[in-house]
Amino acid sequence: MPTLADQHVDTTVLDAAALFALVVGRGSTPVGSGAGLPPRITAAAPVGAWHSAGGTVHLDIKTDGTYAGRVAGRKRRARGTYSVEGGVLALRDESGLRTPVTVGDGVLEMAGFVLAPR
Repeated sequence: MPTLADQHVDTTVLDAAALFALVVGRGSTPVGSGAGLPPRITAAAPVGAWHSAGGTVHLDIKTDGTYAGRVAGRKRRARGTYSVEGGVLALRDESGLRTPVTVGDGVLEMAGFVLAPR
């Protein structure tokens, strides 16, 4: 199974809002990889609803290997699949853009936002 190091992660230097806007605003193709199935989860995922302190960012991590997210002021929601490698949750949206999320002690850190369980 490929590790996070084997996967391409877009490391373009953008501010947090621009990076998350890219994730939220991408594509309308069906979620999944290959035969339309989500990736196999290899470690415990932080399943549940997460949000930023100001309520700007919401992320819902599901047990089936998919996620949905939204950012205040954006019409289109982010959707895709995820995989877990060590302390990093790798989100992959419908267009293939990958966003690393650091899994901390009770919080998630993503694109400059700290998300807490809801």
